[in-house]
Amino acid sequence: MSFEEIYDTYYSKIFRVCMGYMNDHDRARDVTQDTFISVWQKLDQFRNESAIGTWIFRIASNHCLRQLEKQNRMPIGEMPAELEDKAPPDTEGQVQLLYKCIAQLPEIDRIIISLELEDIKQAEIAAITGLSETNIRVKVYRIKEKLSRKFKKYEPQY
Repeated sequence: MSFEEIYDTYYSKIFRVCMGYMNDHDRARDVTQDTFISVWQKLDQFRNESAIGTWIFRIASNHCLRQLEKQNRMPIGEMPAELEDKAPPDTEGQVQLLYKCIAQLPEIDRIIISLELEDIKQAEIAAITGLSETNIRVKVYRIKEKLSRKFKKYEPQY
């Protein structure tokens, strides 16, 4: 598979996973770009020990985690009061609310649910996260319950 085919196949999926981690459109786009730069640089090192998608999702997860670590180390400045909170024009309110709810989850739960939302098989999610497949099944069920409860808190807005 050529890099162009990989990029076309996985870009939107990787972006959504990064969005689940970062909860910020621009930062998710940056991390997605970093992911594909790494894929380009390391494509010749891919050993076919797992599916290429699993390998790419693992690279994306690692980039997201490193970015979050950097973010947590840097002090966050005060946001100017005069700036408006503007949503990207192509996203719907409920999708934004879902990402907001996902952002409130612990890191490992964000990883798991972001991959689950991309229809990644639970066996692959287990390989990506290093957890057992059984543990992934249980976590997915519990995460969905948490998200349902969080979503219902905001429901009157929609």
